[in-house]
Amino acid sequence: MQTLSEENYLKTIFNLSNAAMQKVNVKSIADALGNNPASVIDMLKKLKEKKLIEYDKSKGAKLTNSGLNTALLIVRKHRLWEVFLKEKLNYNWAEVHEIAEQLEHIKHHELADRLDQFLEFPEYDPHGDPIPKANGQLAEAYKKALSDCDTGIQCRVVAVKDTSFSFLQYLQHLNIGIGTQIRVLERIAFDDSLIIEILPAGTSSVSNKFAESLLVI
Repeated sequence: MQTLSEENYLKTIFNLSNAAMQKVNVKSIADALGNNPASVIDMLKKLKEKKLIEYDKSKGAKLTNSGLNTALLIVRKHRLWEVFLKEKLNYNWAEVHEIAEQLEHIKHHELADRLDQFLEFPEYDPHGDPIPKANGQLAEAYKKALSDCDTGIQCRVVAVKDTSFSFLQYLQHLNIGIGTQIRVLERIAFDDSLIIEILPAGTSSVSNKFAESLLVI
């Protein structure tokens, strides 16, 4: 049985590791959790002792099979709760993450499966992140950012890389959500900012940081 803190570390390593494909360094984990590196190293040593991660000071941390299974279940519950909160309780997508952070730690062996069935087996959460299935399989994760689009290209928003409250609120202010159509009108050479058309009407200037945080197809 893992503690809440240990579960948060495993989930964070999973999210930072491109679904457990890469090792994650201490600084990245510390930045993501808002902890100091010394505390992170102490926790990584504990997780290593429990055989939940492989950890090398110079190379970073990687989930073991046991750690990956635990992380997948936590991520699965988190993303299913986000769908439930948005679709059934009418929370907006800027609110669901913080609440799901609490609900993901509820321990009951049938909870995730029953929630998945109740929601009719969604593949993606409200932010466009793939929801792990009971067998650990994931739908394809979206990777193309708005910043990668050429001028004149029209695309559709499918996910966000930044799920912070401030960014999601900003998207709501611009009337941008999952499914919104966007056309890149101009790229500003000075700072790589973009002038975009948010269809059906409206234009806006957005920063490169903004464009890198919005995933499209």
